[in-house]
Parts: sequence; C-alpha cells; structure tokens
Amino acid sequence: MSAHHPQPTVLSPLQTARKLAAEFAETATERDERGGTPKAERDAIRQSGLLALSIPTQFGGIGASWSETLNIVREFAKVDSSIAHVFGFQHLMLATVRLFARPEQWQPWFEQTARKNWFWGNALNPLDTRTVVRKFDGWREFSGKKSFCSGASDSEMLIASAVDESAGGKLLIAAIPSGRTGITLHGDWDNMGQRQTDSGSATFERVRVEESELLLDPGPLSTPFACLRPLIAQLHFAHIFLGIAEGALEEARQYTLKEGRPWFKSKAQHVSEDPYILRHYGEFWVGLEGVRLLVERASTQLDEAWSKEHNLGSEERAQLALSIAAAKVAATRTGLDLCSRLFEVTGARATHASLRFDRYWRNLRTQTLHDPVDYKIHELGEWALNQTRPTPSFYS
Repeated sequence: MSAHHPQPTVLSPLQTARKLAAEFAETATERDERGGTPKAERDAIRQSGLLALSIPTQFGGIGASWSETLNIVREFAKVDSSIAHVFGFQHLMLATVRLFARPEQWQPWFEQTARKNWFWGNALNPLDTRTVVRKFDGWREFSGKKSFCSGASDSEMLIASAVDESAGGKLLIAAIPSGRTGITLHGDWDNMGQRQTDSGSATFERVRVEESELLLDPGPLSTPFACLRPLIAQLHFAHIFLGIAEGALEEARQYTLKEGRPWFKSKAQHVSEDPYILRHYGEFWVGLEGVRLLVERASTQLDEAWSKEHNLGSEERAQLALSIAAAKVAATRTGLDLCSRLFEVTGARATHASLRFDRYWRNLRTQTLHDPVDYKIHELGEWALNQTRPTPSFYS
C-alpha cells in the first residue's frame, strides 16, 4: 500500500503577498532609515511570481484583474510603501506597453517578463523634458537627464521618454533594457519619505533606441482605452495612500493597547476606555471606511473599463477619471490626517526615534506631492458645477 503524500498548499496571490508583507515588516523601520535599493525584498518578489500578476494567463502570467493587483499594492503599502510603489509601478509599466504599443511588441515583452521575472522601472516623467531625441535611419538616440525614476535601479526593463524637438516637442516613449549602453542610474534619491523607491535621477548618453522599441501605435493618450494609463497611475497612488493609513492605524492600535495608559485626569481605568482616545479611533475609522468605499468603487469601474478595450468610450473614461480623482483626494486628506494624529493616541513615548512611527506621515506626504491635489479638486469642481469632463493628460 503506497503512502499518501499530501499535495503542497498553493497560495493565492493575495496570500503570497501577505506572507511577503509579514517578512518585509520585520525590517521596514531599519530599511526606512537606510534608504537605497531593497535588493533582498525585490528578489523575494521576483521569486514569488507576483511580477507577472497582471499579465494574462495566455502569456504566462497570473491574469489578475486591476482590483486584485491594486489590492496587493495596498497590502504591501500597509507595511512598506516603498515596495508597494515599485511593485505597483511594475504593473503600470506593463499597462503602458499594453496601451501604447502594438500586440507584436507588448506580447513578447509580457511573455519574457513572466518567464524571466523581469522588473520594470520608470524613466518616463513627462514633465522633465531634458532628454531629447535625435533621429537616424531606422533608430533613434536618447540623450539627457531624467528625474523621479522610480524603481529604475535593479530593473531589467525601463519605460523611458524623450522630447522630439524636430516634431514640435512631441513626447516619444520607449521600452528599453535597463542595462543598455549609455544609461546611468545615479542612486541619488535621499528624500524624507519613500526612501527605498530608488526615485533618483538617470542620465542618457546617446542611448540607441530601435524603432521596434518605440511605443507609437496607438501611442500615448491616443484613444479612450490608451487614456486609461494615467488613471491606473492615479488609482495606484490612492491604494498606496489607503494602505499607508491602514498600516498606521494598525500600528497605532497595537501600541495604544500594549503601551498606552490613561492621562492622570481621566476617569478610565485603562486607555482602551478613555473617551478621547475612543473618539480619535472612531474618527479614524469613519475616514478610512469612506476612502475604502471610494477606492473599491473606482477599482471595479477600472476593471469594467479595461475589459472593453478599444470599445471604451470617452464618456465612460471620464466618469472613471472622476471616481478615481475623488478616491485620491479622500485618501490624501484622510491619510495625512490620520498619520499626523496617530501620536495623539500613542503619546509622547511613541515619538522615540527607534519606532519611526513618523515614517507613515513622511511616506504619505512625499508620495501625495506627486501631483497637486488642488488640481484634482479643481477638476472635480469643474464637473460638479459646470459638468465639464476632465481632459486626459498624464496626470488625469
């Protein structure tokens, strides 16, 4: 009689992400202080298979929806928003080639990413126009500098942009190997927050870009479907903001229950009964519940819009933009409020440098400055008062 060998348990992508997040949490405070590239953590993500999360199964990926993909971004953000940022950008870069390039371009890139566990980095930043194009017969040359290159270090592929001055300043976007001759990643990111996103600068010195690497058809923001790219970016940020706030609340909660004590004037026997502490937690919860509903509604709408592909209309795209803008504004405001006020429920000892509870606010404050929330509110005001739909751009 043969022995029965139980089949190994296969984890779902979300279970895999939670297991990784628990490991990342153990070193998050130390790595926040150190900055630089989280090489071990990036390699753990490579080995997990999650870099192929959003790639359809026919190209070797997991085939997750945007809701599922962004929920995993949010899981990482609860413990380490730098890793959440570069992981989310992985799937944003894949969406970029899917939306802006021809199938004979993006399909092989998807297959190789899934097979080889490629990490994709960003050197797009359309507002930084210092990188320019020279045109040659059958290829182009990118030269110049680029800032805010999140995830570029320790990546296999880059999405890079340059300005074609001979074509009236047209933006050209390409997918190129990160190690190509002429690309220098400077590792000069040393900001107060998101310290392990490698969002420093890059220099392109006569970097050869083949015609087959240019994302020209249909090209950037050329159709309602192609115009989903900036909306995915914006919703990605909203998930990070929400995850940071949820992580901050949970860490504050654990500290309050374990270390907190009532103020000497309080009638409560334990801090968990103090009416002012309870009021703060109640307000935190109400704020987060509102953000969760807005973020989840927008995610469902994105799934629906994505499934329509080239049948997506401009009106449906506009309604999605409004939903995502509302979610991002709410996540920004609620998150910054909670991450600042968490010290009111944890007390003076919680400001000890070793705890680095301030990292939640620093990370959120840094990332929320990616584009001004005032202009998001302006777009929402234009819709609320004048019924004017937001104009597609790389930030809306």
